[in-house]
Amino acid sequence: MKFFGCLMMLGLLCWAEAGEGWELWAPREEVRPGGEVRADGRLVLETGEGLHWYGGWRKLLPVTGGGHVRLTGRYRYKGVEVPRRSVVLRVLWQDAAGKAVNWEKAPGVGYRGDVPPRAEPEYPALAEVKADTWVQVDAVLEVPKGAAGAVIEISLQWAARARLEWEGLTLQAVAAPPPRLVRLASVHFQPVAGSTAAEKVALFEPLIAAAAAQRADLVVLPETLTYYRSGRTLVDCAESIPGPSTEAFGKMARAHGLHLVVGLVERDGPAVYNVAVLIDDTGVVAGKYRKVCLPRSEIEAGLTPGTEYPVFETKLGRIGMMVCYDGFFPEVARELTKSGAEVIAWPVWGCNPLLAKARACENHVYLISSTYHDGDDWMISGVFDHYGQVLAKAERFGTVVVTEVDLDAQARWNSLGNFKAQLPSHRP
Repeated sequence: MKFFGCLMMLGLLCWAEAGEGWELWAPREEVRPGGEVRADGRLVLETGEGLHWYGGWRKLLPVTGGGHVRLTGRYRYKGVEVPRRSVVLRVLWQDAAGKAVNWEKAPGVGYRGDVPPRAEPEYPALAEVKADTWVQVDAVLEVPKGAAGAVIEISLQWAARARLEWEGLTLQAVAAPPPRLVRLASVHFQPVAGSTAAEKVALFEPLIAAAAAQRADLVVLPETLTYYRSGRTLVDCAESIPGPSTEAFGKMARAHGLHLVVGLVERDGPAVYNVAVLIDDTGVVAGKYRKVCLPRSEIEAGLTPGTEYPVFETKLGRIGMMVCYDGFFPEVARELTKSGAEVIAWPVWGCNPLLAKARACENHVYLISSTYHDGDDWMISGVFDHYGQVLAKAERFGTVVVTEVDLDAQARWNSLGNFKAQLPSHRP
């Protein structure tokens, strides 16, 4: 098989001809790992002392532009200290002349948003597991219309005295997967009336019904909603989770067949937490997040911070939560993203909306905020996309906004490509 051309535009070595099978490559000879193709077809890479290593095996395979392909195989490693940075699988698209190709559609937002971006390398997700354990890879990729070939590249980089093995790598044409459409909703409401938890909870029932009427799948309510203008302290409003309020909201979720995220105050023994609670469409508490970053008012009130960043697998997708002051710090949203969150629900009393855009943009997640502020110069109730753009915004109190998103849609930036796929291997 002849190689379609060289990859100098990507700053890599140029092949004169690949021949049959895999080629060992590196940007510089002195950083090339040792390589072996075993008789059974297994590909092996090994490094010596030092962290300078970078290179691996690559192979060119034909593809049909505009379709989809399924990449499968498996790998294992030994002696790799940080697998997410050192074990890399890439797919590089090129045309029949070996040149880079572009996607057909411009992103419409962001840097050079009016220009169709170049089809940058794809990074199928790899799992970090215990050393010497075989891990299966199964990824479906969209092929740019102008592509005629896919260079499959497996690398071992920045690891001393390490070994990486791959086997069974195949690329097959498949039908386009169906989109994973979900309808995300934010409630924009100040529960002023009432003083008891039951009275506050009841105020949200018509708004949840309004969201259901718009076919919402996930509805986010505001922070500490049983405390808001109740005349009681945060500690007075604390209750068990599950408890009376989650039971009442559970009935609403079950009646309308949707998921809810509710901001409440939890008591667990002597500890009191500011929490976001996920209730599924059967009315069951599917999980909770205890606010990690506490402002001084909550510290002075005697609240306890959470210590974990759980992400919950639901029929809608993987949902993470954070609460208000968490949004001022990039670490919370990043930890949720690292754990696989596709959507972050954010009950938030108030925050700088620029930070909401940053949390969505830097992590390539959908972010749903529900706030008590009017949104003119501070936080909004709305939905943010992977570019940090506002997809939906509530304009007045007592309303619900709903927007539909595809959780599998890739945000492709000019120059960076699908940035979310690169987060594991590129972040510190």
